[in-house]
Amino acid sequence: MTEAALAGIGVLVTRPRHQASGLISAIESEGGTAFAFPTIEIVPRTPEDVSTQVRLLHPPDIVIFVSTNAVAHGLNHVDTATIAAVGPTTTAAIESAGKTVDIRSATGFDSEHLLLEPGLAKVAGMTIRIIRGGTGRELLADTLEERGATVEYLSVYDRVAPDYSVDELKELETQWRSGSINVVTIMSVESLTNLINILPQWCGDQLSQTPLVTPAVRVIKEAVDRLHNVPTALATGPQASEMVRAITAVGSIAAGQP
Repeated sequence: MTEAALAGIGVLVTRPRHQASGLISAIESEGGTAFAFPTIEIVPRTPEDVSTQVRLLHPPDIVIFVSTNAVAHGLNHVDTATIAAVGPTTTAAIESAGKTVDIRSATGFDSEHLLLEPGLAKVAGMTIRIIRGGTGRELLADTLEERGATVEYLSVYDRVAPDYSVDELKELETQWRSGSINVVTIMSVESLTNLINILPQWCGDQLSQTPLVTPAVRVIKEAVDRLHNVPTALATGPQASEMVRAITAVGSIAAGQP
């Protein structure tokens, strides 16, 4: 019988806990061991807070959802606007809720690709609402404003760094020192920054020697800037299957397997 692709490989999964199950299952289905270590927690804003924001906004012509979290906590603030979504996962979440996505990227999964779509090319005079967390990249807003649109944010959740106990950090270090963690997955620059800040010193030093798998070029750039010679692998996308392919490519080398 053929050995599973990730047999003997341990992967640190840093996605928010409620979004990590797909990647964890995919890793385990290939024989790997997934260590859930979220570096971001999603904290929904109260309905009262969101409603207060909405009353200050103009009726939108286009509403852009930047993530599945934006969909989960902000889908009822579309009104009759055209709906746009960043990436296939966000698109799927909107459609699963019974809404139609009018503008989606034909390829890719990030803001850059969405901005290439014809539906966002001629937006002068339009009001565009971007539904997101409390902070985020400004590329969408900056580009759409350059194209003549009025852009307003609706923040429906906040991203915060988890507060790990001393015992939890000791357990992570024990696993890492034993050779059980061979690959680290990172989905965003914020996740990487939080991980660097959270890790105990030994793990932080080890991070720069542990292959990092991500679907985002900007994460690789940040990792190289901050961790210098860290080995990196770029997944073709953020889907679990795409991440697992990239993990498989570097996993056996990281674990010292032939």
